[in-house]
Amino acid sequence: MQFRKNWTRKQLLVAFMLYCQLPFGKLHSRNPEIVKYAELIGRTPSALAMKLSNIASLDPVITSTGRKGLKGASILDQEIWDEMQNDWETFVEEAVQSLNEFSGEQIEKITGIEKESYIGKTRLVETQARVGQNFFRASVMSAYNEKCCISGLAHPSLLVASHIIPWKDDETQRLNPRNGLALSMLHDKAFDLGMITIDENMRVVVSHKYIDEGDAFYNQSIKSFEGKLITLPEKFFPELSFLEFHRENIFEKREFSL
Repeated sequence: MQFRKNWTRKQLLVAFMLYCQLPFGKLHSRNPEIVKYAELIGRTPSALAMKLSNIASLDPVITSTGRKGLKGASILDQEIWDEMQNDWETFVEEAVQSLNEFSGEQIEKITGIEKESYIGKTRLVETQARVGQNFFRASVMSAYNEKCCISGLAHPSLLVASHIIPWKDDETQRLNPRNGLALSMLHDKAFDLGMITIDENMRVVVSHKYIDEGDAFYNQSIKSFEGKLITLPEKFFPELSFLEFHRENIFEKREFSL
């Protein structure tokens, strides 16, 4: 009789990081990323794909769509999910440390994370910041399938994982994908300046501080999206309280000019 080996915490941390950074539609055993990670942590691609499905069963955004076949999360799965939601920075740090230990050397390319020593003391602060930024971007982009949620632009080099509550304003939410929107560079800048925001119904609101009927580009690229429902993510739905913060503290509060 064959006995299934229990998942270790380090293996699960890697699986959770992978879940954050892959679109839901790519959580299958044929995905090259899953094959690569499975070999790294000593699991089969099928086992890792199944674990990712287990993790998805804990995600309220995924389960709210009525997808079937998502079940089997363990008590430890639930514990790590809760830890991740409560402290994203610690989760990312522990997950990257686990990746380093499994690899036995520095990571060459792990879904948005560049090769470097992440647990050494040299340039630790700068390195951790960049790792966090890479994780945040990969997680937000995967949630929105690498498309701007306002315009639908799908060119990765022209997209930004935009913070709803700015990086400098709340360090506890810096790496939380629910504090992110996938936006084009133009709409990211407009969002950052308070020229646009998102209301409680997930519709675009455009500031009236700048009105120039003769500015055809502005009218087409920004003003025309007034009232448009954003494309909602498959996971990591934007936190309503974060959007409220943006509306109350940033929208139409900052000085801007075109």
